[in-house]
Amino acid sequence: MTKVHSLDDILAVLPEIDLVSEIADGFRAYSNGDVIVPPVAELLFPEDHGELHIKYGAIKRDEVFVIKVATGFFDNPRIGLPPFGGCMLVLSQKTGAVNAVLLEAGELTNHRTAAAGAVAADYLAPNGIQCIGIIGSGVQARLQADYLRKVTSCRNLTLWARNPEKAQQVADDIKAMGYNVTVSADARALCATSNLIVTTTPSKEPLISADMVQPGTHITAMGSDSPDKWELDPALLKKADLVVADSISQCRSQGELHHAIDAGTLGENQVLELGHVITDPALGRSGDNQITIADLTGVAVQDIAIAKAVMAKLDSCP
Repeated sequence: MTKVHSLDDILAVLPEIDLVSEIADGFRAYSNGDVIVPPVAELLFPEDHGELHIKYGAIKRDEVFVIKVATGFFDNPRIGLPPFGGCMLVLSQKTGAVNAVLLEAGELTNHRTAAAGAVAADYLAPNGIQCIGIIGSGVQARLQADYLRKVTSCRNLTLWARNPEKAQQVADDIKAMGYNVTVSADARALCATSNLIVTTTPSKEPLISADMVQPGTHITAMGSDSPDKWELDPALLKKADLVVADSISQCRSQGELHHAIDAGTLGENQVLELGHVITDPALGRSGDNQITIADLTGVAVQDIAIAKAVMAKLDSCP
């Protein structure tokens, strides 16, 4: 019989999961060729500022596979609705039966995305992080700060968003996590003070240019999950000492790598995959003065990892 789990059920067990480790293991399996991930399916609704992504995949020789449907309708808060929605289907690899439906309403997508940011920082950020910089004013701005607490002791944070009122709201929420937070006047000022930067926006034009970034900075760009989204100047990827993608094949069709290849500033053969760096950390940052970039577009293996971890906890509950 198919099990249907509510959002309340899911949120009750989520804090019990070491999600950073689960997502890191997923990236490792993906880059080692142990995961089947077809191309992302996408529908865009520009007149309503909305989008749909369908991501699905299977770990080879596993018991289950996962299909994730995720929506983002970013004007919803104006009418009192959350911007994110969706669900995950967990199916048997043996019979095709639907084992479970996770009515996660976008929460698992949000948490697996934030955990991926923490994984990237754990393997690529410099020693001695002086200040974390976060660009954006949405759910991910808050969650990235939350998950970074798991991999760094730095509690100085600078925030910038285009809407000053929303920026202050996010800053207040992040202060409650134990951070010392400053709201920056602009992205340039944020880059001048931060050596771990996370961009969390649906921007369609670059927010950070090559001349803004100081030596010894790591940037995780996780907002560009469609071909039209864009947060980093292609010249910045050329300037970087190391560019890492969650999935090279996916990032070359969307994400920052997509724009850099189109601009001719970076070749696909100049990029490593995050899973390979996790397997062999020597492939990552080799000095604290290097500029490193992680291009995260969100890979189905993350959905598989979080769905399996949640199901294991739910199934163990009396």
